[in-house]
Amino acid sequence: MQQDKWNIKKKGYLKIHIAIDINTKEILALKVTDDKVHDGKVMQKLIEHILKNNKNIKSTLGDGSYDSNENFKFLLKNKIRPAIKARKNSIVSLKNNRLRNREVYSQIKDLSKWKKKRKYGQRWMAKETAFSSIKRMFGEYSSATRFQNTVKEMMIKVSLYNLFKRFA
Repeated sequence: MQQDKWNIKKKGYLKIHIAIDINTKEILALKVTDDKVHDGKVMQKLIEHILKNNKNIKSTLGDGSYDSNENFKFLLKNKIRPAIKARKNSIVSLKNNRLRNREVYSQIKDLSKWKKKRKYGQRWMAKETAFSSIKRMFGEYSSATRFQNTVKEMMIKVSLYNLFKRFA
């Protein structure tokens, strides 16, 4: 890593993982982690939180970091249609979950058609709308210094963002 190479002492950063309703742009779930947590490991927790609140999920949109057999098994079990972009080196394999294989095959066959059919462009628009709105309203940084206080601060910001979205 560059930090080790140049002997840079860096504190690290926090990652904010969110699940958004693409129609309303409302944030339905939030998870704050440190920079060592992989995005794909958080997806199930976000969806479980939404399902626990009696919300119905028809489909989920995600980039290649969510492409894992575990996530596809979870989606299949919960009857949620995936729109997760497969990594570039993905192949159809007997080792893979059948739902993942179907998505990989569709993307290899015609990625543009898959994106259009799954409304994949909505993923970026919803995420960027939410993040840029929160940054404009509350700034880009957290004023809290301890992890648990930063999580609380983010939850307050997201709650206020959702409240403002309802009145807009």
